[in-house]
Amino acid sequence: MRLYTIEKDGKKMVCGGYTGIEGLWTMDCYGLNYECMLDLIANADEAEMAHLEKKPACPPTYSMDDVKILAPIEHPVGDVMCLGVNYYAHLVESSKAGHVDIDQNQKATVYFSKRVNEAVPDGGIIPPHLDICTALDYEVELGVIIGKTATKVSREDALDHVFGYTIINDVSARNVQEAHKQWYRGKSLDGFCPMGPCIVTAAEFGNPSGHTVASYVNGERRQFSNTEVMMRDVPGLIMELSAGTTLATGTVIATGTPSGVGMGMDPKGYMHPGDVVICEIEGIGRITNTIGQE
Repeated sequence: MRLYTIEKDGKKMVCGGYTGIEGLWTMDCYGLNYECMLDLIANADEAEMAHLEKKPACPPTYSMDDVKILAPIEHPVGDVMCLGVNYYAHLVESSKAGHVDIDQNQKATVYFSKRVNEAVPDGGIIPPHLDICTALDYEVELGVIIGKTATKVSREDALDHVFGYTIINDVSARNVQEAHKQWYRGKSLDGFCPMGPCIVTAAEFGNPSGHTVASYVNGERRQFSNTEVMMRDVPGLIMELSAGTTLATGTVIATGTPSGVGMGMDPKGYMHPGDVVICEIEGIGRITNTIGQE
């Protein structure tokens, strides 16, 4: 199923939806009482999740047009955990661009974190921060939502700890990255984490390998790849990250972006005020955001 965070008449709530149906069901339609997404992720048991996978007999509570769709997790638990270069072609373009302190022979996984004050929803505005950002870039990424605390998890058990998946645009200020010689600040400006439009449960999404990943700027396709070519797949990254680091329930992991980002183009393909960026992942959908004016 697909889980949404919505706002209706000033009230925020979590709703269930299903592929191909333009309707949403509130939690009381399932006999449940979870007020927000993190509450549901932390407390829904296996029987309740199985119940959620089945469309209720009653009509949808709301149509999509009647509500405001928010980011599924507006305020992530801690920083978003990110993989820096997880597609080989992006590793190559990053090395050639000279914006990161790595080379094409990089072996170890590159991890960093991204501060998210509030995730931007599908349809939301990405602030360009023109006073400090002169190289605004996009990065479509598969987001993994941890469903139960993971510590020293084996590869075989890793996917048992996944609640679901979403789309993340790891927006980046490349000039800030370059100036600081590390990635945290350049990726953590306010509004630099569009997320959504929903969380697709692990039961529906299935194997996280084999899903196409794409991005578009003003209608031009910039990125196109598949999660099957990730250098570190989802079970592998959960195993590696949880070895010495506790992944709390609700943790969001961004799994890296394919080649085709703005910094790798000649001339550079950075975004500007008024541009429209779309991030798309097979099995989830797409998020569309516009670059603000200031």
